Amino acid sequence: MKRIHLFELEDFSWFPGWLRACLTRLIVVMHRALGTREALAELIARALKESNTSNIIDLCSGSGGPMIDVVRILRERPGLEGIQLTLTDLYPSKEAAELINNQEGSNVSYQTSPVDATKIDGQTAGLRGLRTMVSSFHHMRPDDARKILESAQKSRQPICIFEISDNSHPLLLNWLALPINVVMCLLITPLARPMTVRQLVFTYIVPIIPLCFAWDGAVSNARTYTLDDLDELLSGLRNEDYRWEKGVTGGRAKKLYLLGIPTRDAGSGG
Repeated sequence: MKRIHLFELEDFSWFPGWLRACLTRLIVVMHRALGTREALAELIARALKESNTSNIIDLCSGSGGPMIDVVRILRERPGLEGIQLTLTDLYPSKEAAELINNQEGSNVSYQTSPVDATKIDGQTAGLRGLRTMVSSFHHMRPDDARKILESAQKSRQPICIFEISDNSHPLLLNWLALPINVVMCLLITPLARPMTVRQLVFTYIVPIIPLCFAWDGAVSNARTYTLDDLDELLSGLRNEDYRWEKGVTGGRAKKLYLLGIPTRDAGSGG
């Protein structure tokens, strides 16, 4: 595989939750700038229709990510008004969960107990529907990434994996981009929502957030699975009962996706 497994600071359990939330807000800004919501909405709309489900289970959600915006877009489309989104994470954001779960009549909820994306089938039978992983699949080592794909196929649940990081260029360019990532963090921080005093202080006075953002951004590119890497992960999984589709979306940046759709007894999606 071209992909290499370096560490991202957000992977560690000791990494402060408030700092993880600050970085997640910046990633949401990046998703909006790159048109992720629109591209992802098209893929998810197709996956929901083909798998006959109205439930979306977002894995590795962090503080929410772009999926909340995606669901807003989808609910405006005929036939998708009733879709439900459940956000999950191995390290659930208490702040995000409280904010989301306290909204009456919302079609979005945040599960407050930890959910391991590699062991989702054994954790709760209630998490059934289209599984999504947005800019998070690259965090998984090959063995764990394979387990996630196998789990979706074995349990006959659809899955949509979406990445905005790009591993198509030489590895050296990732490290040359470190200072660019720092400057980018300084520029996009005013667009982060909700804005907090911590976000401002640890960006412009004590620049911890820009350094973390720069490192994790560069490493994300090096860890992203290429289309050829995905073929290696899918080796031996393809069969007539479950269809896999991989590709790249157009628009403002190269975005890689992988869809898995049950082709028989599609109604089992819930």
